[in-house]
Amino acid sequence: MKDFADIPFSILDLSPIVTGGDAARSFRNSLKLAQRAEEWGYHRYWLAEHHNMAGIASAATSVVIGHIAAGTKKIRVGSGGIMLPNHAPLVIAEQFGTLESLFPGRIDLGLGRAPGGDRVTAHALRRDLGNSADRFPQDVVELRGYLQPARPNQLVKAVPGTGLKVPIYLLGSSDFSARLAAEMGLPFAFASHFAPAFLHEALEIYRTHFRPSEELQKPYAMVAVNVLVAETDQEAQRLFTSRQQFALAMVRGERPTVPPPVASMDGLWSPREESQVNQMTLCSAVGAREAVRYDLQAIVRATEADEIIASALIFDDEARLKSFEMLAELHSAAVH
Repeated sequence: MKDFADIPFSILDLSPIVTGGDAARSFRNSLKLAQRAEEWGYHRYWLAEHHNMAGIASAATSVVIGHIAAGTKKIRVGSGGIMLPNHAPLVIAEQFGTLESLFPGRIDLGLGRAPGGDRVTAHALRRDLGNSADRFPQDVVELRGYLQPARPNQLVKAVPGTGLKVPIYLLGSSDFSARLAAEMGLPFAFASHFAPAFLHEALEIYRTHFRPSEELQKPYAMVAVNVLVAETDQEAQRLFTSRQQFALAMVRGERPTVPPPVASMDGLWSPREESQVNQMTLCSAVGAREAVRYDLQAIVRATEADEIIASALIFDDEARLKSFEMLAELHSAAVH
């Protein structure tokens, strides 16, 4: 049975735009957090592609990855993930080939099959929607091919990209990507920080059907968790109301900036909405140090995760830094 101390901890950053803030501030905060995360011993720092969302600044994900990698020295930086149906595989191979050439040995390429926005936004991104999501397996194969050494008589090559073998991870919130990752012998990351319903089923499918590959000899599963650590349980719960309000807006079909915390969610949601938000945020560890350690230990043991990647939508910049610092201290104390 795996223990809290046995696995690496990483960060998934949405580069959140808070109410009253802007993208420039978000990028400054992301760089500051990444630099501190490197000092604190986090394993990797991922950013995620979303579009037409007022509260998330990381739409041009490859550009932000370059910004973070340029401002750090050794921490792995990557995508959690690039939404491949929005892009030609060759373009992504060239972008990540460029990143790998600039920051050798530090770049990860996590891939998802969702659009990262609503249908209208997906149409604006791709014009002709067609069956692009259905092409995801073929697109992954094509993309992998561009990052492998060139084949004899290969007409199209990623320059840069060919032969760089940037590590590929498949991301998902259902069994589809779990099966595909198993079939292709790739590491798998589950988006349980916002869609935990199929977490255990997907991990079981992935591990049961995994086929070793040149890249990976045994399954490697990452689990995304909402984590918020504060000095007291009450303060952590107060700060977490920003995440709850953000999820509530999503339930209502809205795409807000990250709102300031409130003393209580009472009166802000209906019983049905409360249930929906609680389901979305079920995979969370929120509280003072010991409460978070206990919850994360339970998640690690229940999922047998090979890595935890922590996400946090926190309104206050300093509170966000402090939360990730305390999480790093918890993990470091357990390791030592």
